Amino acid sequence: MSANPADPGVPGISVLGTAQRAAWLEKTLPPVERLAGGLWSVPVPIPDNPLRYTLSYLVPGDDGLVVVDPGWNADETWTALLAGLAEAGATPKDITGIVVTHVHPDHHGLSARLRDESGAWVAMHPAERDTLRVTGSGGSSPTAEGWLRLAGADDAEVTELVASLDGAGNRDRPAMAEPDVLLEDGDLVPMAGRTLRAVWTPGHTPGHLCLQEPDARLLLTGDHVLPRITPNIGLYPNSAESPLARFLESLEKIRAYDDHDALPAHEYRFRGLDARAGYLAEHHEQRCRELVAVVEDLDEPVVWSVAKNLSWSRPWEQIGHMRFGALAETGAHIEHLVRRGELAWRRDEKDRPVRVRSAR
Repeated sequence: MSANPADPGVPGISVLGTAQRAAWLEKTLPPVERLAGGLWSVPVPIPDNPLRYTLSYLVPGDDGLVVVDPGWNADETWTALLAGLAEAGATPKDITGIVVTHVHPDHHGLSARLRDESGAWVAMHPAERDTLRVTGSGGSSPTAEGWLRLAGADDAEVTELVASLDGAGNRDRPAMAEPDVLLEDGDLVPMAGRTLRAVWTPGHTPGHLCLQEPDARLLLTGDHVLPRITPNIGLYPNSAESPLARFLESLEKIRAYDDHDALPAHEYRFRGLDARAGYLAEHHEQRCRELVAVVEDLDEPVVWSVAKNLSWSRPWEQIGHMRFGALAETGAHIEHLVRRGELAWRRDEKDRPVRVRSAR
């Protein structure tokens, strides 16, 4: 990656947040910044995570501030958010609303505390509300164990990964805030003196939202499109559709905003949504081709062995609990290819998909 903060090292995009990218390269927290349209970008830490921070956004209206993605539920995150509010000349009492692009804890974890302090409403897409109610406060080891065994993990692998979940505090994570406001595709966020429109972009999660500010030509992209990272698209238990197919549809949708500045939830601001969306779509097509070759080489493998033989940014043995995400992503690509007629599931006596074979 280029060390020049103005050079993204990524084809087709230009860096707008040069201070943010410089901080990313230096592994430091970027500054709080005032943006076009009077918005503020506030980086809030994610403790012990390679992503390091979430970019929260403060959106001013005539009746107060709306906070987008307040971040992880941790004291250091709360302190950073308060500091960002102070730099914008505000306190929690000035906040009237909280919008979460999706309910992952690095985005929605702090919403309950912020609502308690401010009295603000919390908004999300209905599908994200439904996901929140299924997953509860932070994951279930028995469910994780069953999913791992269905994927083909052996006893030692199951024990190691379930222990990593409990060690990360998932069992004791407090429940996250239920929404007060539901935002469908095209709905306006309820705030005076500002147009902020919900753009439904399912894929990373079922109810993921981007937010368009048309007057300043800004698109808050959450985790849907990031300048450098490819967001995880995972197939989880009880998925009723192909999340990868929905993600690819959402990428096409977002290409229409190429004349907007992209304000992502991680890394740095950029311009070039059309090129970035095209790159991500091509990345997933290449991944599909790699996966088909692995399946044909292994002869009706389980999901675990497919994932283990795919290329990852680090060796399989070194990615630890992130193997959950790798398995979910592998499952999403398999399901996409099954629906395209290129692969097929072998099912067990309970009609559960357990092995994969070529459909040729």
